[in-house]
Amino acid sequence: MATELCGLFPDDDFNRAIDELDKPDVDGWEFFVESHGVTIYRLFNEGSGLYEYKIYGELDDVTPDICAQVYMDLDYRKMWDSYAKVLEVRKCKEGNLVYWEVNYPFPLWNRDVSFLNNNQYLYGRELRELDKDGKKVWIVLAKSIQSPDVAEKSGVVRVKDYLQSAALCTNGSSGTKAFMRYYDNPEGNIPTWLINWAAKTGVPQFLTMMHAACRGYPKYLEANRRAT
Repeated sequence: MATELCGLFPDDDFNRAIDELDKPDVDGWEFFVESHGVTIYRLFNEGSGLYEYKIYGELDDVTPDICAQVYMDLDYRKMWDSYAKVLEVRKCKEGNLVYWEVNYPFPLWNRDVSFLNNNQYLYGRELRELDKDGKKVWIVLAKSIQSPDVAEKSGVVRVKDYLQSAALCTNGSSGTKAFMRYYDNPEGNIPTWLINWAAKTGVPQFLTMMHAACRGYPKYLEANRRAT
């Protein structure tokens, strides 16, 4: 599987993500919501007035290698994520970065609010497949990176504070045990109370979309093989 950058994150960041699978670290975090077998905690960021999220759950009918491939496959995401206006790899002096322009800033999806701006993300990500105690774990880390090689568009807000991580392993059967961490400051003119309110439905909504995408990925790969 392709990875855009190597060496972007220290080893400790990957190890911490792996540890969350077996020993969730939620000390100081607030229980937020439980939905579709997924438990979400949040941590208030005093600087931005927004929350960071930790998500724990299982996907009973998809394997972790499929989940990792779906996480990394940008072409496939353009098919299942209708909010991705532009999603592509840009070659920059910092390396191959992902450029992502969304119609509404996550998680304010499908909201008819006049002051919402389109947002653009420029981030690096790295995938590693590691073994822990004889068990294979897939870890994807991502964070925003600024590059002069990708100019900001007029009328589109560049998100400068974004991080996401995911750790995936087998649940001991035919499914996936998953940990995700997410923080995003869309800035612009969006009130922080609205972003925090929308997250209660936006985060579970994204997980539902991704779960469906994982289920459909083998069929997508087979259709591509036939086309070629």
